[in-house]
Amino acid sequence: MANEASEAAYTMVQQLINWKRYKEAIVEAEQILRLEPEDPNAFALISQIYLLMEEYEKALHWTKETLRREPEHELAWFVRVSVYYETDDEKSFNEALQEAMRIDPYEAHYYFMKANKLNKKGKFKEAKEQLLQALELKPESPLYLAMLSYIEALVGNDAESSRLDRQAIQYDAELPYVLIYLAWAAGYRNDYKLKETYMRSAVRLNPEDKQFQDEYLETLQQSNKLFRIFLWPRKYIRKLKRWQILASWIIAWLLFKPLILLFIVLYVLAHWVTKGVVHVRVFGWRRRNS
Repeated sequence: MANEASEAAYTMVQQLINWKRYKEAIVEAEQILRLEPEDPNAFALISQIYLLMEEYEKALHWTKETLRREPEHELAWFVRVSVYYETDDEKSFNEALQEAMRIDPYEAHYYFMKANKLNKKGKFKEAKEQLLQALELKPESPLYLAMLSYIEALVGNDAESSRLDRQAIQYDAELPYVLIYLAWAAGYRNDYKLKETYMRSAVRLNPEDKQFQDEYLETLQQSNKLFRIFLWPRKYIRKLKRWQILASWIIAWLLFKPLILLFIVLYVLAHWVTKGVVHVRVFGWRRRNS
């Protein structure tokens, strides 16, 4: 009977997590602990719920309790890595990730997280290598395909980026973070209409997230024809190496200083004018979400 009750409780917790009713899920998970006080799976499950609630200290506490009972518990290590990833604790992230990948080398999301860290550092080649390993494990993951599309766009491989875009959408077009990566990729390909379409869908699916709201406002601004004039050089700059960009900037500054200054002034003016236009356009939406 105890086992049946425990199984029913686990099922209920998973359902509540799917519904994002996390506080109720905690109550049900604590019921499992009352039935099986030393069950490491119950401790790990609670840590996972606190991770989803973004209560990171509590999530770490429950992973410690899990690992004290089962040192190689896969879910507990996944939660620890995820906490350090979300909180940008680079040292702890790398240490935990090394151990987690030793315990579970077939967890594709570990490679995704490594790729994202490398991508933020501008190490696009290394990031792509990590994503390709993630896709070997989960070849139909729209999230991994979307991020790879973004990386290809960053390095100027527009045709490959577009191909990956179509592939990701084929598998799932209703995941907010898939849409935001595809929106970023479309922006770097100078396809601002497609970027706006993706960001509008992402905000619809995740309307309370401030990052999505801000990204959508920025997308609307970039869709303005006046502002796009100043984004046009990016199409060519992104294909250059860093030293080439630096050298070009120095030469341009020495030879065309007045024009560079004029460009900067006009850019700033266009930025604020188009930003004002966007805020007027979405004022009612912003007011509802303030």
